[in-house]
Amino acid sequence: MSRLSSPLGAAIKPIVHLDTPRQTDYEGKFIVLSPVNPQVDAEELYRCTHGSDAKEQIWTYMSYGPFASVHAMQRWLEVRAKSKDPLFFTVHHRESKRRVGMVSFLNIVSDMGRLELGHIWYSLDAQKSNVNTESAYLMLREAFDRLKYRRVEWKCDSLNERSRLAALRLGFQFEGIFRQHMIVKDRNRDTAWYSMLDNEWADVKKNMEMWLYQNPDQQLSLTTLNSNRS
Repeated sequence: MSRLSSPLGAAIKPIVHLDTPRQTDYEGKFIVLSPVNPQVDAEELYRCTHGSDAKEQIWTYMSYGPFASVHAMQRWLEVRAKSKDPLFFTVHHRESKRRVGMVSFLNIVSDMGRLELGHIWYSLDAQKSNVNTESAYLMLREAFDRLKYRRVEWKCDSLNERSRLAALRLGFQFEGIFRQHMIVKDRNRDTAWYSMLDNEWADVKKNMEMWLYQNPDQQLSLTTLNSNRS
């Protein structure tokens, strides 16, 4: 008797062991990602994200912030510094010699070869610059080039248009909306999901490097480069 066949996913070689992201400095041309140091990071991070409605807008879609004081932010950072997942980093801008934001690796599932980039926020001065692009570039290099992960995710509130555009600009692919996914600050959050796969990284990496390091007048559009990739 013949066995009825059902469709199956592609066969994958067993994943014997994959490391998790390193808690170390990631150095780029424009920025350095460093493990969080609450005592020295708090004041500068607080000053660049508090004090005006415009500055404090960055907290709109985050599950935390704004903070009542530098001390309150430092206490929050002390908890974040001890966390391994999410694994948090402070973003240091080389030219200004200032701390301008934070990023993290999270939802790290090494036996499946996947992780997420999240908890990403920057001061107003760092937005619409090369800071976010190089931060993502350094993190994606860690995930795909060193760790050999299969998938990197990007998730955000579906109403967060800036984050959604950033995901597409950086080369992530939209996957859909998880409706009523979370409750954040007593409000419903539908979550937009994006991903990048290991077999997409080579083209994205080439486009990022072209935009970051061979594009002094920023005449090239990273959105266009990634939308036109094969």
